[in-house]
Amino acid sequence: MVRHFKGEKPVRDLKIPDQRHPEKAHKPDNAQPKKPDWIRVKAPTSEGYKKTRDILREKKLVTVCEEAGCPNVGECWSQGHATMMIMGEICTRGCSFCNIATGKPNALDSFEPGRVAHAVAELGLKHVVITSVDRDDLEDGGAEHFAQTIRAIRHRAPDTTIEILTPDFLKCPPEALAKVVAAKPDVFNHNLETVPGLYPTVRPGARYFHSLRLLQQVKELDPTIFTKSGIMVGLGEDRQGVHQVMDDMRAADVDFLTIGQYLQPTPKHHRVDRFVTPEEFKSYETTAFGKGFLMVSATPLTRSSYHAGDDFAQLRAARLEKLARG
Repeated sequence: MVRHFKGEKPVRDLKIPDQRHPEKAHKPDNAQPKKPDWIRVKAPTSEGYKKTRDILREKKLVTVCEEAGCPNVGECWSQGHATMMIMGEICTRGCSFCNIATGKPNALDSFEPGRVAHAVAELGLKHVVITSVDRDDLEDGGAEHFAQTIRAIRHRAPDTTIEILTPDFLKCPPEALAKVVAAKPDVFNHNLETVPGLYPTVRPGARYFHSLRLLQQVKELDPTIFTKSGIMVGLGEDRQGVHQVMDDMRAADVDFLTIGQYLQPTPKHHRVDRFVTPEEFKSYETTAFGKGFLMVSATPLTRSSYHAGDDFAQLRAARLEKLARG
């Protein structure tokens, strides 16, 4: 049922699947297979989880942890780690794998960068990950909002390292990416999500080679910034396709690769083709390190920001070791 507010236009209830994902409402259901033991997690109940949740609620902040239904939310929030999602909770894209709500977003909140910075300081984060929905409705795709958020965190929590996970800025002028890079995040992450052959069904609003070029441009604009990208497996790709994505990323000088198991949010989302075993993930990790990545995280529960702080420390150490050898 659509809720109404003071007799005005209907207000979407994003807890109702058909209103959260109107573009998927009429699609046939895909069976959701039973999860194997290696990707089952406990429900979040710790005091640390509740403290993090309360701070985020108080600051009126959105997290991708909740919106995307991340399986690691209990573990991460119990340690005070949350991936904050700026520019609202409604995305202009409708990727078949994603649980973020789709539709027409609200106007940007000019006070949001400050609230994010206050939350980072209050949570005492040493490393923070900031992501966003796609905002194809904005001329710069939200690039200036990203830059303002980075600057606000630098001012409020100068010792915190900053990792951003951005959209592809597909419909934006080149200056949009330059704005974000000029704000000097420590890590620039943009996920390729899957192999190029699956883009028409998995990520129809995006372009594989545009995303790849975006990552390469970051390094051209500022070689000191670490670049990071990730894919999901279990969508229908094969091993050769995954290896090709690794080669493409290395050609774009990507430093850090993440690979995780795709989990189907609802029956209306892209089906799970298979559950990749921990042994196969280990094989991907070994192969990726052999191809020259400074850092690799490849496990069934790996997500873009999972253990991001610890991984950043290893990433920085790996670069220093490589420079020393060179």
